This record gives sequence, structure tokens and C-alpha cells, in this order.
Amino acid sequence: MVEIRLHNTKTRRKEVFTPIDPENVRMYVCGPTVYDRAHIGNARPVLVFDVLYRLLRHVYGADHVTYVRNFTDVDDKINARAAESGRTIAEITAETTQWYLDDMGALGALEPTVMPRATAYIPQMVRMIEGLIHLGHAYEADGHVLFAVESYARYGALSGRSVDDMIAGARVEVAPYKKNPMDFVLWKPSSDDLPGWDSPWGRGRPGWHIECSAMAYELLGESFDIHGGGNDLMFPHHENEIAQSCCAHPEGGFAKVWMHNEMLQVEGKKMSKSLGNFFTVRDLLEGHDGAPGVPGEVIRYVFLSTHYRKPMDWTAEKAAQATQTLKEWFRLTDGVEPDSKGAMTIVPDLSNDLNLPNVLQKMIHFAHHGQACELKWALDFLGFTPSSDWWHEGKLEEQTDYGFSHVSWTGTMSPEIVDKLSALARRLVEVRWNAMESKDFSEVDAIKHFLGQAGVQVRMSKTGVEVTPGDDFDSSKLEGSA
Repeated sequence: MVEIRLHNTKTRRKEVFTPIDPENVRMYVCGPTVYDRAHIGNARPVLVFDVLYRLLRHVYGADHVTYVRNFTDVDDKINARAAESGRTIAEITAETTQWYLDDMGALGALEPTVMPRATAYIPQMVRMIEGLIHLGHAYEADGHVLFAVESYARYGALSGRSVDDMIAGARVEVAPYKKNPMDFVLWKPSSDDLPGWDSPWGRGRPGWHIECSAMAYELLGESFDIHGGGNDLMFPHHENEIAQSCCAHPEGGFAKVWMHNEMLQVEGKKMSKSLGNFFTVRDLLEGHDGAPGVPGEVIRYVFLSTHYRKPMDWTAEKAAQATQTLKEWFRLTDGVEPDSKGAMTIVPDLSNDLNLPNVLQKMIHFAHHGQACELKWALDFLGFTPSSDWWHEGKLEEQTDYGFSHVSWTGTMSPEIVDKLSALARRLVEVRWNAMESKDFSEVDAIKHFLGQAGVQVRMSKTGVEVTPGDDFDSSKLEGSA
């Protein structure tokens, strides 16, 4: 079996991944708060853990992996959006949940095994809070229930922060009813105009952190394999999850491996509305501020080209480069059957803490050496399935006695130019075949040079030849002879 090594935030080192139960590998990833469109930073953990999900399914079998990603559909941001818009909370959360699924699907992400909504697990949250009070880890005060941080000795171990740093980082509300400034809310009262549920402490709603602990326990058990999310969630969200989960179920260990992706920038700067570089995923897909839309496959490529534990920079230049690379790959693999020999090349790198930059370099090697079947397997495995024909506006393929000749182009091109390119491609296939026998490649080089002077890219593989007019294509230079 393939050995997977993952960097564990909890131990701060790369470790061999050994699932608790190989027949039921379990992963939990924190999902979105559904009150608006997902911005492009929200997409990074989705794509990172989508690749990990695909790898786990490959190694352990699709039926032996459970991937849970939640929807937070009870939150003060949602309440505020409802008050601003005059719409109901149910309408807003239903709409934005579907937006999220559509946008992540456009990026090639598989849907998780289970996608629980927080509001469907309120009774389970109440039971967990009752248990924490009973065990002396939580207390009721002024209509609230708070977790007593001092009752958990290992609080802060995940993030490695001191108490003073945690207080400053959390910007905690030093409410008079708190015994300790770090104590966090498990349950809070709701006024009549806010969502609320009956509880032993009166009508109210859960705090943010308890939902993930309750849903993870109900769906994955007291101990499971992997918990993931962005490193902005490490503190306080994940730190609080660990504390309340380990105190509520001391017989379990909660998550065995913790994985965190780094943050995203745009054109070298932190994304913010004040800088005018704040984009939603839908902005990129459909185009914004005069910029054209970017295909989901291109967005996916740019995101995966940076290792998940390094800061990622979204730039227009990277998107343009990814577009050209994927055009080449999709043309090369069009109609090709995937060959699982590609797995032997890319899976070892994936298994080494998701080293996707190395994987993409191996795929570039496939393309340059005409290994279309292996490249096709890798594209399918990593979720690079073309959602439309954006990559290919024209194609002509012909079989000769010596292999296939391909002519590919984008935009419009006159039939006369297509015929000229087709004739040159057929001729190149033939002279290349003869040159392989005679070892004299001078005519092959002459035709390639002629096409290159006209701005035509030439790619040769064991199956044939492809010619593609580039951005600097000048059809007038085809008027001479090669």
C-alpha cells in the first residue's frame, strides 16, 4: 500500500499517516458560514482537501473514506444580513449554500460524503454542553454557558500561543460574567427577533465553536483521523474545538492529524475590499471590472501550483500561464484513454504531504514527451475535467500512413489557412517517419523552422504531430515553401 506522509500541525512534523481504521478513514474540514458568496480565499482549503480526499479514496477505496464538511447556518453575520435585506434567514442560507456548492463544483471539487448544517444538530450541541457542565468544564452565567479554559491543561498546545498572546489574538470580550477572559461561549440567549431554540438555560443559540465538535462527534466518533482548515482557524476555533471535545469525551482523542493551509494574497498583497483586490469565486468565473472570466480549471491549476503550507499569490500572469498550459494538455489528451501508469509517477509526490508543485512538473514532463495517456489519467485524478470547450475552438485531426496529424487553433481561421496548416502537418508526419529510419532530420528541422517563423507551435509525440498557431501567428509567412 502507498505510504502517505502528512505534516501534522499538532506535532509540528511530517508523519506517516496511519488511519485509526483503514476500513473507515475519517476527515473533517471546517466549512463556510453561509451569508454571502465565497471569496477566493475560501476556495483554498476546499481545493487542498479535495485533493487529499481524492488521494485517500485512491489508496483506501472510495467506500472506505468519509469526508465531512459543515455549513454554519446559524451566525450573527447571517442574522445581520437578514435584518439588512428584509429576507428570511432560511432564504439567505438556502441560496448561499447552493451558491457555494455551484462555485466549488465549477473549480472541480468533489462534494464531501456528508455536508451537515449546524441547525440540524442543535440537540446534539445541547447534550454536549450539558455534559461539559456536569464534568465541571463549563458553567452558566447571566443566561450564557461558557467553557472554562482553565479546566483544560493543554489549552493553547495546537497553536503554541501563550495566554497573553491568545487574549490579544482573540480580541476577547471581557464580559463581567466570565470567570476568565479566555472563557468562550457555548450557548447564548436569543431575543425574540433572533433565531433561538429551547434549552435548559432558556431560549438561545449555540456559540460558533461547539457546532464542529458536536457534528464531528456524531458523524465521525470521539476519535477520527484528520481535521483540516485554513491556518486562520487554528486559533481560536480549532483550539476551542479540541478543548471542548477532549473534555466532553476524555476517552477519545478528537483529531489525530491536524492540517492547515496557508493564506492567499492577490497580486502580492493581502486581499481586502479597501485595496480593491477582493474577489469572489464567482467574480473570477464570470469576469469582473472589465476582466474576462477565468475557467474553473484554470483557477484550480493556479491554486494547486503552490504548496498548501506556503502563502499563495493569485496573479493575472499565473492565470494566463495556466490557461496556456491547460489548453495544451486538453488538446493533447482529447479523446485519449487514461493510462493508470500515470499513478506510479504522480501518486508518490501527492503522498508526500500533497506536493502538488512536483506533481504538476511531472505532468508537464508527460506533455513534453507525448505521454498523453498518462497525462489524461493525472488530469482526471486531480479533477481537471474540462467543463466546456473554452480550451479548443478549432481542431482538425487526420490519420496518415505514418501517424496522426493535428491542427488546433482558437478564434476564427479561414479554410484556406486551415488547409495549408493541415498539409504542412501531414508532410511533417511523413518526413519525420522517414527521418527516424534514415537518421537525417534536416527536412524535419526545416519544416519546424518554417512553421516557427510563422508563429506556429509544433509538438511531436509517438502518436503524431500537432501544429497550433500561437499568439504571434502570421499567416502571410505561410505563403512561401518550407
